[in-house]
Amino acid sequence: MMKTQSTMDSPLGPLTITTEDGALIRIGFGYHGEAATAGAPAIGTPDDVVRQLTAYFAGDRTTFDLPFAPAGTEFQQRVWAALDEIAYGQTISYGELTERVGVPRDRVRAVAAAVGANPLLVVRPCHRVIGADGSLTGYAGGLDRKRELLTLEGALQPALL
Repeated sequence: MMKTQSTMDSPLGPLTITTEDGALIRIGFGYHGEAATAGAPAIGTPDDVVRQLTAYFAGDRTTFDLPFAPAGTEFQQRVWAALDEIAYGQTISYGELTERVGVPRDRVRAVAAAVGANPLLVVRPCHRVIGADGSLTGYAGGLDRKRELLTLEGALQPALL
């Protein structure tokens, strides 16, 4: 297994991108401190990941076509697959996501925990899940970044100063 890790600048701060055998396994804001395979230098991010993220932040891309292989439980994988179905520029509540996953409403906290464990920020759109009252709740990259991502996608109006 060949694991690589690198960072790229984004309008919202540095993104750390981790791949394993050519598939994206983690992307997040800041440095995650995950080491590449022992003795193997981080050889850089695949050009396609950087190209697609750059186009997204420029407003020229609404979907990602990247190989994903994040580790997670079967339940997390189901929730993450449902995140992939949330359209660009749209938001849904945790309750609606719970229904889409096909679990009882009393499992909404488990669904929210799986959303919070999403290792693929930005490309797997957990930022599109909001509170039932429309409030911005929880985001591993911080609520300011969540607001900026939703504004970029047109789901929120830009804040007036």
